[in-house]
Amino acid sequence: MDKKLSFSSYLLVGSMLFGLFFGAGNLIFPVHMGQLAGASTPLATIGFLATAIGLPFLGVIAIGISGSSGLFDLAGRVHPVYGYVMTILLYLTIGPFFALPRTATVSYEIGVVPFLPKEMHQLGLAVFTLVFFAVALAFSMRPNKLLMWVGKVLNPLFLAVLAILIVLSVVSPMGSVSQIAVAEPYVASPFFKGFLEGYNTMDALASLAFGIIVVNSLKELGVKSPRGIALDTIRSGAVSVILMGLIYAFLAYMGATSAGKFAVSENGGIALAQIANYYLGTAGSVLLAIIVTVACLKTAIGLITACSQTFCELFPNRLSYRTYTILFTLVSLLIANIGLTQIISLSIPVLMFLYPLAISLILLGILSPLFHNRRCVYLIPTIFTLFAGVGDFLAALPKQLTEQPTVKAILGVYRESLPFFSLGMGWVIPLAVGLVVGFIVYFATKQKNMGQRA
Repeated sequence: MDKKLSFSSYLLVGSMLFGLFFGAGNLIFPVHMGQLAGASTPLATIGFLATAIGLPFLGVIAIGISGSSGLFDLAGRVHPVYGYVMTILLYLTIGPFFALPRTATVSYEIGVVPFLPKEMHQLGLAVFTLVFFAVALAFSMRPNKLLMWVGKVLNPLFLAVLAILIVLSVVSPMGSVSQIAVAEPYVASPFFKGFLEGYNTMDALASLAFGIIVVNSLKELGVKSPRGIALDTIRSGAVSVILMGLIYAFLAYMGATSAGKFAVSENGGIALAQIANYYLGTAGSVLLAIIVTVACLKTAIGLITACSQTFCELFPNRLSYRTYTILFTLVSLLIANIGLTQIISLSIPVLMFLYPLAISLILLGILSPLFHNRRCVYLIPTIFTLFAGVGDFLAALPKQLTEQPTVKAILGVYRESLPFFSLGMGWVIPLAVGLVVGFIVYFATKQKNMGQRA
């Protein structure tokens, strides 16, 4: 029987969930979305919350209900090779290819760019990222309690400054949301565009990678059953969900109203720096810059450590932990120097491919008690979703690639055959059909096996 948790235990797990999913880098996406969505910001925000908050919490619940020991175990139920491929791709995405370089470039855009002349931006980025990743590498080599202390002091300070910005933007808005022009991508379907924008947080991917930390914490507190883990994740996460939802909603509102004062920025980092300077002046901008930089540094250290440990476990006889930390840090440093806007742009096709597969795994993990982890039910929806994910990946490539005759012809087939494909949601029907077919096969083979035993 599961132990009934105390209020302090729920608070502990809730704060862990908040820390796991809300980082300084997450600030920039709702702000930029608000600038583009304008009068359609409310609908776009609802879509954003579905993927930025809803999916990550479902991811943790999926790890708990499925009884898996983490991403590699859960993905390996589709096929052992798929387990390796999915784990490697996911960790490289939330690690050295995209999320890790982004920690440095977000810090740079918010903390340094406002104080540098334009001609110094590229050199400044090179110097800043070199120092940033040198510090991150040093801490990753020798993790110590200073990092824990920084987190405990930083989170309240970070939220306090953010709260001041939010209150000021509500009391003295820079414009009226209803009067702000709606950018073309948000005109036809703001909800679905917001849903896809939530992919950029990468939190659903992180939930599959790090959800086991929350699950193990609940087990240590005395909650053992899959049902108990799911319920206590929801209970302890309720406050975090509401808090994160409010923060994201107000950030989107802030971004939308800022379009009444500033031109739409290249990325949310630039927009947030402009907003901070408008409301708080130079002193406030410096304070925000320091907090965001230290918060991103803390995230970078955690990601370098987690990725290095994971690759050591996947390939125990290859490279050492120390070698992986150096390798991942160097790759992140190089990619960071292409700039935040380019990193976000390059990550979109990869996220369009990975997110449907992650959603499929999350749903399968949650439903796993119904089919007792039979491989056929894991495999069939994954194959169907993989087909759709390839199309979403191709559609999100730069225009010069999508205009190539072969790619154009392939995309034509997808547009004609898959409902919602033009919305970036082509995976919905294949995943649903795959689940139905998987369950039909499961029940058919179950009846056959029962008949043979009789």
